[in-house]
Amino acid sequence: MTQGQTDRKRVGEAVRTLATGLWLPALFLAGLLFSYLPAFHHPAPHHVSIAVAASPAATAQLQHELDVAVPGGFTLRPTADAAEARAAVLHLSALAAYVPGGPHPLLYGAKANGAALEPVIRQTFAAVAERAGGTLAFRELVPTVPGDAPGTSLLYVVLSCVVAAYFMVITMQRAVGFDRRAHVATSIGWGAVTAAVAYLTAAYLVQAIPPNPLYLLYLFLVTQAVSLTAYGLVPFFRGFFPGIAITLFVLLGVPSSGGAVPVQLLPGFFRFLHPILPMGNATDALRSVGYFGNRQLLRPTVVLCAWTAAGVTLILLGYLRQQRRLAQEAADQTMTEYVPRPPAEDPTVMLPEPVALAPHQHHFGDEEPMLTGRVTDPSGQPLPGTTVTVIDPHGRQLVRTRTDRNGEYAATGFSEVVAVVIAIMPGRPAAVTQLLLDPAAPVNQDIVLGAPLPETREPDGSGP
Repeated sequence: MTQGQTDRKRVGEAVRTLATGLWLPALFLAGLLFSYLPAFHHPAPHHVSIAVAASPAATAQLQHELDVAVPGGFTLRPTADAAEARAAVLHLSALAAYVPGGPHPLLYGAKANGAALEPVIRQTFAAVAERAGGTLAFRELVPTVPGDAPGTSLLYVVLSCVVAAYFMVITMQRAVGFDRRAHVATSIGWGAVTAAVAYLTAAYLVQAIPPNPLYLLYLFLVTQAVSLTAYGLVPFFRGFFPGIAITLFVLLGVPSSGGAVPVQLLPGFFRFLHPILPMGNATDALRSVGYFGNRQLLRPTVVLCAWTAAGVTLILLGYLRQQRRLAQEAADQTMTEYVPRPPAEDPTVMLPEPVALAPHQHHFGDEEPMLTGRVTDPSGQPLPGTTVTVIDPHGRQLVRTRTDRNGEYAATGFSEVVAVVIAIMPGRPAAVTQLLLDPAAPVNQDIVLGAPLPETREPDGSGP
């Protein structure tokens, strides 16, 4: 290979390394710029539902007036009287209620249903009252708790659970020896702990949300919707699953949640996503539980359960897909010496490249060895300095190490692979062993090298 070819190869490897390492930060950059900015930079009302205590004709006339001033901004519906209009706000069928007539037309609002939306509604109907020759009076029906003046605490409570669930899946990919059942059990346990900590902190320590034990259910559901779905994506998208999960649950989930900016002030794309993604439904559920007497919980409950069920389905499909692949590999490869225990776990994206380890010298936080063993002679004596090489089915070297003074070796960082282990010591016949390396099932493979080979001599009797 010429120097130019070598240089080009190095440049290509550097580019691939950079692309591998920077695609996720690039996704974050693009997501924040092209998701958060379009959602939040210019909030404007879209089809804000207002109950009006007036006749259908008077309501239609007022609708026409608003359509001219704020096209598509408000949707009015007539009610029989002020009591019915007020009830519409309390039952979440309207975001505000307007009672026209007299020198002081009355507007009922609900800050808990969108702190940033209430000033927009008040400003709009103050102008309506002024054009009618009156001065708008305002009454708050559902204020937020004193510790949540901006009305955004529900978003941060939900976001804390979503991010904790996402990073649990990421970090648990490093858990060598954890099969699917252990991962799912961890998801459930961590979700329960996360929901409890988030609720107790927000309700009692910070006093940013109303105390209501039903919050625990919906916070737990959103952790399961995120963690099980993210984990279910692993076998299908491998190294790209973090980007897909973070896009669904954070980069798109936060802007469309309605927690930072009310849904009615968002562009159409994010209003479309709001009833679909977990964060929007969890935020709606918490708002209903805390401020509106558990009304209109059906849709958030069904959607969060559907995401959880989708995650479970992905996990099962990944298991069946892997079983088929393992069966095919078993048909193609003749397994010797070792039969792994099921169930095997999918390769993880967070494990390092295969590396050799010093036997028995592992500290807290270090990767656990996936392959260990001892090389001895036929009498059981250790053979220090033996070269142990692990190669994949295509002949590519995965790792090479040497045995220590006790004849022991160790390595880790393998994805699930049918590998060949070769032990070589000068003067003895090599030993070759084929086995399945599996992140979920650490392997101990002892190797016995044969007796020393007899020295060969030339025909004239001279030795080597």
